[in-house]
Amino acid sequence: MPLRGTQHSPAFQDEAPFFDSLADLDAWSDKAHHTSRGVLPYHPPDDDGGSKGKLLACHDFKGGYYESPSAVTYTFNFWPLCSTFIYFSHHRVTIPPSGWTTTAHRHGTKMLGTLIFEHQESEGDCLRLLFGKLPTSKTGPAESSNDDTVPTSPHYARVLADLARERGFDGYLLNFEYHLRAGGGVGQTRALAAWIALLTAELKTKVGPHAEVIWYDSVVFTGQLRWQDRLNNYNLPFFIPSTGFFTNYTWPPTYPSLTAQYLHSLAPPIRGPKTPRSVYTGIDVWGRGSHGGGGLGCFRALEHITPAGTSTALFGQGWTWESQQDAPGWDWDAWWALERLLWLGPESDETAVVVPPAPLRKGEQECPHGPFKPLRAFFEPRTSPDPARLPFWTAFCPGVGWSWFVRGERVLQTDKGWTDVQKQSSLGDLLWPRPALRWEHGERDEALPVATPTLHFAHGWIGGNSVRVAFTLQGSDAEDAFFRCVWLPVQTLAVTPGVSYDAHVIFKADSGPTADLDIGLVPKLNSTNDTPLDVSAISTAEDLPHGWTKQSVQFTVDSNASLEDRRVSIGLVVGVAAEDPSQPLEFAVVLGQISVHACAPSPPVTIAAPRILWADFQRTPPPEAGAKTTSLGTLSWEIAATFPSVSVSTNIPSVEDPNPIWHLDTSDRWMPAFSYFNIYVHAHSPSGYVGGPEDATFIGTTGLDGKANEIHIGKEVLPKEVLDSEAREVRFYVQGVTDRGEVLAWNRCVFVDAMLR
Repeated sequence: MPLRGTQHSPAFQDEAPFFDSLADLDAWSDKAHHTSRGVLPYHPPDDDGGSKGKLLACHDFKGGYYESPSAVTYTFNFWPLCSTFIYFSHHRVTIPPSGWTTTAHRHGTKMLGTLIFEHQESEGDCLRLLFGKLPTSKTGPAESSNDDTVPTSPHYARVLADLARERGFDGYLLNFEYHLRAGGGVGQTRALAAWIALLTAELKTKVGPHAEVIWYDSVVFTGQLRWQDRLNNYNLPFFIPSTGFFTNYTWPPTYPSLTAQYLHSLAPPIRGPKTPRSVYTGIDVWGRGSHGGGGLGCFRALEHITPAGTSTALFGQGWTWESQQDAPGWDWDAWWALERLLWLGPESDETAVVVPPAPLRKGEQECPHGPFKPLRAFFEPRTSPDPARLPFWTAFCPGVGWSWFVRGERVLQTDKGWTDVQKQSSLGDLLWPRPALRWEHGERDEALPVATPTLHFAHGWIGGNSVRVAFTLQGSDAEDAFFRCVWLPVQTLAVTPGVSYDAHVIFKADSGPTADLDIGLVPKLNSTNDTPLDVSAISTAEDLPHGWTKQSVQFTVDSNASLEDRRVSIGLVVGVAAEDPSQPLEFAVVLGQISVHACAPSPPVTIAAPRILWADFQRTPPPEAGAKTTSLGTLSWEIAATFPSVSVSTNIPSVEDPNPIWHLDTSDRWMPAFSYFNIYVHAHSPSGYVGGPEDATFIGTTGLDGKANEIHIGKEVLPKEVLDSEAREVRFYVQGVTDRGEVLAWNRCVFVDAMLR
């Protein structure tokens, strides 16, 4: 949510982002509240990473909720490797921020919240969880009873499932890190295991069959807090009603295989559908008791987990930021370099990565390991959801920036930057750490160019940045070297055979003075099979403002293609014409946007066009005497779809004519959807003159609060010229950006006039 100004009000963020007690949760539940319609629903990926273990990432960054519209901070960018993401904090109930949930779902990743009980002050809530909401009236059993067992109430299972449904996330991590003593311990733990089954059932009913309940290895069946570092009989009662198990991270090297062996020893009725992939073996990236020492040494732990076939839970991956942020000369670029190294490895295979030796824990024998391996080496990347179900669109945004661009124009420049995970999109999974180039039209004897990608914050087509791919091409004396073509892969997608897709790229070419570039958008099949891939140009290259160019193609994978032929790489063929090919060349391609979606139905089906219908502004009531507020009001609007004019024939058809008067698209996704909205403002002049939208000043976007079609307006986002003007009235403009990256023309947007004084 890039916003003008600083020190923004919490009103720009999610309402009730967490709860510190179950009583607070009840107070929320008793009030009327609305579903977060601005959160993208979960869309499963079209593959789950094959037979390898899955990756769960558990976010524990500075206590959580650190994202700011006026500062740059940590973001997670490796969603294709991650099947499940847990937003973790030490509040009783942690709700994932809406922007994080939307971005996870955009990549086919599940997003979980956290229910945690730790320290003595949580003991009362541990019991309340099972007894349910406490009454305010005098109550008791109708007749005396000797039943003194701990009951299991469904109340909080219902409330927590309602919370997940309304905020749009997919389940919970359960972390009980305090002794359970009621009923002799086992009475409370048995009731808790039954409650977990209730929660799992409620979530699968209200959120969907994909919902997850993951138990953290903490208390055992006696109620004592005894981390086991593996799955065994002591924590089995909690694993059975859950969907997954997250082990503690201080395990010795033999434990992952012991976990898998124990799971296989369970009788099928007990094990159910669970496999070793249902167990997430923990690794602490900070290295607190973890085998291998954490950090760049995480691969040492993974070399024991992967052969056992279990999944992996990575805890505290924000280590790359927090452990280095006070180092001299540290900045975002330094963090991004370390982050890429941990996850993707060095840019060159010849680069040796120095990994500190792993400290030996008490009683641990030395365990030899080879050279550094990045996390990606252990997991099969998953593709984003099929663009036929969810349009694929990326502006290569890492979720941070210092500027904001709309159709190539910089409309906002900040000093300290901004963070908005909701704006995050794929960085191009085939670009990093270096793209695997190959010659087009057959192999050549000369070396391939060296391509180096960088996130380019100085220029962008839409959002906060672009990706600049710099090429270095050696000179050649070959007869045909005056024109050489190379394939630059950018993004992997899984598509449906037989379905036609439109693909669009917006880019800039920087050829330098001694070469000309000829660039074309080309999808290619990932497999080596001879499956046909039909590609045709939709239109010629389109010149866009500020030196950008758009190219569009349509492609279809043969309807008889096998599952392995569903993966397609979207990329560019870059042709280089050199004045003197014997000399080395340097040139670059700047990528601003890629979008892929299913083709619109063919005529005579009428296609709807998106627009914004109206806007409204509701002023904030004046504060009470002595109170201060920067809030001005709430700006809201409604979206709509319109159709071309209907041409009705003068010939009245027969009542038996089987041809409908018009043909509408009645598929599930016919209604245009929006990703976010840009907001602009300018003041009415004292004379009453109001300029057009081109005279207005950008003040921000939607995205941080999970609300659809509204945004809080505070004084801090208004430009100085508006605040300093004598005008009592301003005009806000609302500009939509669709889920395909289309910025609506102003004649399809709206304004609203608002009194501020």
